[in-house]
Amino acid sequence: MKKTFSYLVILLLFSACSDTQNTQNNNQNWPSFRGQFASGILDNSNIPLEWNVEEDFNVSWKTPIPGLGHSSPVIWGDKIFITTAISENEEEYLKVGLYGDIAPVMDSSIHEFKVYCLNKNNGKIIWEQLAHKGVPVTKRHTKSSNANPTSATDGKHLIAFFGSDGLYCYNLQGELLWSKDLGRLNAGPYTNPDVEWGFASSPVIYNAKVIVQCDFLGDSFLASFDVETGREIWRTSRDEISTWSTPTVIEVDGKAQIIVNGFKHIGAYDFETGKEIWWMKGGGDAPVPTPVFANNLIFISSAHGRMSPIYAINPEAIGDIGLGEDETSNDHIEWSVKRGGAYMTTPLIYGDYLYNLKNNGLLSCFNARSGELIYKESLKPGGGMSASGIASDGRLFFTSELGDVFVVKAGTEYKLLAKNPLDDICMSTPAISNGAIYFRTQHYVMAISNN
Repeated sequence: MKKTFSYLVILLLFSACSDTQNTQNNNQNWPSFRGQFASGILDNSNIPLEWNVEEDFNVSWKTPIPGLGHSSPVIWGDKIFITTAISENEEEYLKVGLYGDIAPVMDSSIHEFKVYCLNKNNGKIIWEQLAHKGVPVTKRHTKSSNANPTSATDGKHLIAFFGSDGLYCYNLQGELLWSKDLGRLNAGPYTNPDVEWGFASSPVIYNAKVIVQCDFLGDSFLASFDVETGREIWRTSRDEISTWSTPTVIEVDGKAQIIVNGFKHIGAYDFETGKEIWWMKGGGDAPVPTPVFANNLIFISSAHGRMSPIYAINPEAIGDIGLGEDETSNDHIEWSVKRGGAYMTTPLIYGDYLYNLKNNGLLSCFNARSGELIYKESLKPGGGMSASGIASDGRLFFTSELGDVFVVKAGTEYKLLAKNPLDDICMSTPAISNGAIYFRTQHYVMAISNN
């Protein structure tokens, strides 16, 4: 009896240790755009405060990746995944900075749409797969790429999305499991339907389903697919213009909802059926930022055209929750800012504060619960900022298009702790895992950690 009891204790201890280890491993994964549920946060990571790529200071590895892609790195276990589009042209045209030229890149060359898997610890390429080869179905903006959407993984599957050039599902060994042609997803300004800017909304995997938000100059829709087979489960039409935002899945009272940004239709949909739960209009007319759920509020922002709002929405909202012309709150919207949202970057909610970064480098800090403006300071990036902010261990990381990473102290007082160069253009949001921060620049994927 005593021996049996001892074995039982040992078994329970082993199980507890295994559960703890699994939790720690899961916490080190960065499975989709901005990590778990697009939060952009991973604490206890021990990321260095300072580094310098040119001088090889605190740089663990740096691996060249051909082509052009603005998709962010995603991580599962020891594997890091990235997508790219390789043109027949030797160097694809990319113009960064603050400018208003809406003309697309006139490139009708054949492209190779590829998926790369790298070893997270040393940067060596484990495998690469050619998803598709051909002339891109739609053109792209001069600041865009033909590989904008960030991949998503659940530890068994990897979903790579190239917009009009296909949706692809691989296992983590690089074997293609299924693919989908979702048609011509021409995302561009609704005021000029002949202009093409390129698709950018990233897929999300949740409870064995793949969710894609396809808002474009056509029959926009939100859809759910079975991750194992690619079978379409439901498709809900959206009366919407082009958006470049990624959906976010949250749970409310034990039921999953899909939260989407938009111009004509910001809202929530039932995860299982695709039916509308709540909706509103009143955003910028080219929505890019991803919705974020934190402090039991849904935060949605955008900025383009007449409006640049930030909304803090109650997750139990239902029906039409739109604000009146002179309202900043109602029974469903806790608080809002009519002008102050960001055009490109997703807001970062860290602790009790919301950090909003505009394209020109103006950083605003709000009380996330009340909407009170705490401070507004300029990072002075010397150009544009398109990557979204992330946070770890009391620090905020904001990356400029010119490749400077601004490290800011979290909290109510603005303090710039460091400015670290990447020595390359950077348009994508970094990832964090196991003591390192991973950047995808124009020409490289690199790992920064304490050497």
